[in-house]
Amino acid sequence: MIFFEIFWVALSYVAGSIPFGLVLAKHFCGVDPREGGSKSIGATNVSRLCGFHWGVMTLICDVLKGAVPVWVAMLLEFSPLFVTLTALACVAGHVFSCFLGFKGGKAVATTIGVFLPLAFGPLIGACAICLLVIWRSGFVSLGSLCLVAALPVLLMMSEAAIWAPLALILMALVAWRHRENISRLLAGTEKSWQKSKHKE
Repeated sequence: MIFFEIFWVALSYVAGSIPFGLVLAKHFCGVDPREGGSKSIGATNVSRLCGFHWGVMTLICDVLKGAVPVWVAMLLEFSPLFVTLTALACVAGHVFSCFLGFKGGKAVATTIGVFLPLAFGPLIGACAICLLVIWRSGFVSLGSLCLVAALPVLLMMSEAAIWAPLALILMALVAWRHRENISRLLAGTEKSWQKSKHKE
């Protein structure tokens, strides 16, 4: 069984590595998101460069590549360690993609994906906080950081507290991937989603 678990975790990493933002932007829009905007392959930058609907498609794909492997892992063997390793592999693939020279996105959408089958209620609460922050501030990065900060707290207040350590690890990873955004937020130079829309 251990060999199957190793195989599944490795396969989950490969699935997480698929750069859907890059594939969609290049194939349908003729744009390489690594060369424009924030140079990220994530949904926000794809939306900025290719249009809102392509950003939504990227978001859905990045969520699913986290949700599906974790959901299957839960069906195969509901072991907290196995499920946690599967979740971490999915997110690690997104951040350190084997298809992009071990570079990648900022882990938010895939983090949402892995918690979709694990803790739907707390995840919805964290997403609501994220959307509220984005709406009030105009900063997607700030909303994303608030999402991953709120998730461990909401998990600890729920019956899904077993997944709080996973949420803390992913919170640290997301914060590290957003370190430049954090610096710009503190300096007051971060790009506002609302201002970008008005300019368009």
